[in-house]
Amino acid sequence: MKHNKDDRRDNVDRIQYNIDKTIQNFRMAEEMIEKTSDDKMKKTLEAKNERREDALTGMRREIKEEAIDKQNGYK
Repeated sequence: MKHNKDDRRDNVDRIQYNIDKTIQNFRMAEEMIEKTSDDKMKKTLEAKNERREDALTGMRREIKEEAIDKQNGYK
């Protein structure tokens, strides 16, 4: 079985893309929360946005680490 080499060169770009999409989804959910009168839907969207905030915190920490590793040549 041949193992794939760990290629981390695009990690920063990939993580940034995920951050951008998560922020976009967060904002769209916020707009939907403002427009809907369905309390169940509001609670569902609010819960999703809480999870998105947690995910963003982790992704921001990860992108910092990856950027440092990239700068250091992934040593």
